[in-house]
Amino acid sequence: MKADFTTEFISIIENDTWMLHILETVRNLHLPDCWIGAGFVRNKIWDYKHNNKKTSLNDVDIIYFDKSDITKAREFVLEEHLKAINPSVNWSVKNQARMHVRNGHSPYKNCYEAISYWPETATAIAIQLNSNNQIKHIAPYGLEDAFNLVVRPTPNFDLTTYHNRIARKKWDDTWKMLVVEE
Repeated sequence: MKADFTTEFISIIENDTWMLHILETVRNLHLPDCWIGAGFVRNKIWDYKHNNKKTSLNDVDIIYFDKSDITKAREFVLEEHLKAINPSVNWSVKNQARMHVRNGHSPYKNCYEAISYWPETATAIAIQLNSNNQIKHIAPYGLEDAFNLVVRPTPNFDLTTYHNRIARKKWDDTWKMLVVEE
């Protein structure tokens, strides 16, 4: 039986005022099906499991799903708006309603399906702060790999790209207990 890490996961996020502030900022954009994922979540779990202080992020990955405007220009406007609010963060905003084109996939139905195509199971996790100030998450492959420090490819991701990404990221230099699956 798989462990349910949901309570522990939510507690970790709730106890991080910086993350809560970022989540609130993004919630205030009022974007449909909007989440923050990738390193923002993955690194937090790995830092927690390694008793590390906050590891620096390349960016904060915001995803949303809006078929009504799939232009890159809209994403740029949102990034500029966020930079005006908090210029210390490198914001990355991507409408998942258009990302299937870049990735050579059939159109995604929503953000949940879109992140199922992300590279690693531990990366394919996203969170949001809802209007009731509750932290919600989506994780097509669950939270187990992230909490068990396992890095494995999602079934929808190209293995050559996965291997190149693992070599480039060198995560095991920062998080020594990671188990990287080939």
